[in-house]
Amino acid sequence: MDRHIPMHALPEEIQKMSPEEKVCKYCGVSYLILHEFKAMEEKMKAMEKEMKFYQGSVDREKRLQEKLRSLSQDFEQYKIDNESKTESRISRLKLRLEVHCQVEELRPNSQHSLTKPFIAL
Repeated sequence: MDRHIPMHALPEEIQKMSPEEKVCKYCGVSYLILHEFKAMEEKMKAMEKEMKFYQGSVDREKRLQEKLRSLSQDFEQYKIDNESKTESRISRLKLRLEVHCQVEELRPNSQHSLTKPFIAL
């Protein structure tokens, strides 16, 4: 903890006071020390409140990290599934095109043309 060093010396009238005048008659603590003690208590309360906030932050960050990992895994799985579906559609489309071309070749006097409409997947 930082030690507070006053910039100015105590006023001469305080320095000349007897110890009985500078001390609380109830608890015996110097009024100057009591003031510093109260200031430190307030600072400590503020720091405890800040620590609670940061402690909650750590828990929230852990939950968010786990959620991010889960979403990343889901995303990768969706990508794989989508690639698989796309490959499957391409394969079916190629097969239909091959069948269509073979049928056209078997027809007599066919004008092999891809301008004829054919049904999409």
